[in-house]
Amino acid sequence: MATMILVIEDDTAIRDMLCFSLRHSSFSCEPFSDAEQGLAWLKNNQPDLILLDWMLPGIDGIEFIRRLRSNDLWSSIPVIMLTAKGESEDMVKGLSVGADDYVNKPFSPAELVARIKAILRRCQTPEAEEVQNLEVTGLVLDTKSHRVSVDGQRVDLGPTEFRLLHFFMKNTERAYSRGQLLDHVWGDMVYIEERTVDVHIRRLRKALEATGHENLIQTVRGVGYRFSED
Repeated sequence: MATMILVIEDDTAIRDMLCFSLRHSSFSCEPFSDAEQGLAWLKNNQPDLILLDWMLPGIDGIEFIRRLRSNDLWSSIPVIMLTAKGESEDMVKGLSVGADDYVNKPFSPAELVARIKAILRRCQTPEAEEVQNLEVTGLVLDTKSHRVSVDGQRVDLGPTEFRLLHFFMKNTERAYSRGQLLDHVWGDMVYIEERTVDVHIRRLRKALEATGHENLIQTVRGVGYRFSED
């Protein structure tokens, strides 16, 4: 079955170009011009990835992601935001609410397809060699169900935060630079800036606050970050 990409873009020419490029690259494409239509389609369908315009009529891209991440059925779907906004604070805002990547218009279709493939690769957990459950001080990560919990209470994480926590829990007590985390967690996603790591670290810490596990992720001055029980 072809990989399904949900495209939400109100500009007809860009939407048509996106679907042409995706189908040319052997993806399936479901296009919509606004977020309401996309949300209605999601009630009965599960895409592998969403391409989402920032500036949309009605519900904008930021609000769409907030709704996506608050729904258990949709929270793990990776999202790439497409936007003409180029300011750094806009990029941080998009990543902070739950986007997995951020592409400025105009963009190369070939580059976009490369980013999609990279995100889909890093979302796939090799099951053959994975231990199903990782546990640190009561924090349990289940690699099969892609769920994190503490004493049966679920901790809601976006897909990037899940992968980041997964990497940390497999590699405790070692400090990693932002560049190393990009290499290990984002893979060959060479377009991502190092400070993107800081945004996702903040999101991960915030998600762990409710159970008191946010201090497991420590900032190592002059280096980067470490996951430690001490």
